Amino acid sequence: MLKTIVAYTYEIDDVDAAVSEILEQLDIQNNLKKNSVGIVACHCEFVFSGVFKAVCDALPFDVSGTITSAQAVENDLGTLMFTIMVITSETDEFCTKITAKFEDNPYGEVEKCYDEAAGLRPNKKPGLAFMFGPFIPENSGDGYMKALSQKAGDVPIFGTLAIGETEDFSNCFMLYNGESYDDSIALVLIYADISPVFFIANISESKILGKSALITKSNGNVLNELNGRPASEYFKELGLAEVTGATYAMSSLPFMLDYDDGTDPVAKVLVGFTPDGDIICAGDMPEGTNVRVGVFDKADVLFTTGNALKDMAKEFEGRSGMLAYSCISRSMTLGGEMFAELELVTKELNGEIPFMIAYSGGEVCPTNTKEKRNTNRFHNNAFIACIF
Repeated sequence: MLKTIVAYTYEIDDVDAAVSEILEQLDIQNNLKKNSVGIVACHCEFVFSGVFKAVCDALPFDVSGTITSAQAVENDLGTLMFTIMVITSETDEFCTKITAKFEDNPYGEVEKCYDEAAGLRPNKKPGLAFMFGPFIPENSGDGYMKALSQKAGDVPIFGTLAIGETEDFSNCFMLYNGESYDDSIALVLIYADISPVFFIANISESKILGKSALITKSNGNVLNELNGRPASEYFKELGLAEVTGATYAMSSLPFMLDYDDGTDPVAKVLVGFTPDGDIICAGDMPEGTNVRVGVFDKADVLFTTGNALKDMAKEFEGRSGMLAYSCISRSMTLGGEMFAELELVTKELNGEIPFMIAYSGGEVCPTNTKEKRNTNRFHNNAFIACIF
């Protein structure tokens, strides 16, 4: 049986005070079981000040997670915040591992990392895996997922890529046992007899434009041609030519990919254009895939997340906790009310279950087929939640 405890602090400058706050809230002497693991989300200043390392040094278990731009727990939310979720159990087990530094073959390192983590419990199968990674523009989140899926099979994988507040994606670290990494991912394997449930909120069907297109030429996350024509012309046909010169506007116009395999469409956010006019996305754009463009707005962010929260409430009974992430593009779409989605989550959950939610640079969450089989996917523009 899993138990979840959540603690947080705003204390950046006084390391001892921060550690004291976290330890007091966790009350590990009374709450900690035989086996435990920690999941963390924090502003990068907690790394630079030494708070993250000091907290990890004070705890008798492995801790992993990512930098984030904002986060929320039951009692509070904010940007300059440090949060840790501790999952503990008397009988269930946790295995953690990080990859070697990424060099020429990051996806090969991911496969090797899973083998090493799973090899720590060779006769058991994880009931759930978490993945945490830095934001590396030239690496594909879909590439990580393909590598993991080849090794993990039908083990559900949930997690996030880091996101910060800088336009150049600096300081978007993965965090592990007191250290920060910009060239490795971390895995947490949970060996428990559990049936986690997953929720994904993206964009309303009414906000997706009806005209679809076929990807006829692409290279990883670079989209070259749609329907045999330059990809930028597709926007002109939709009357959205102005987006090609407005980087900020791109976050509110996700591509919805239909993999034609029985799973729901998956969003990929536009992040830029090459000098030749090709479209750069935050995930792979496979040739032969049909896509449509969505037109996202603040009202739909709150509507879709709200609907997901209503469905999630039916699953809380008998569960230990909830971990959730929301794409930074959703926060950007909220404009001056950047905390509105986090406020909605805290209001609707109303203390029903221990939880942590943080903003994300790319979301990892299984999608269901019509046969209710989990297919691990990498998402953009999504609110995702795992109840375990």
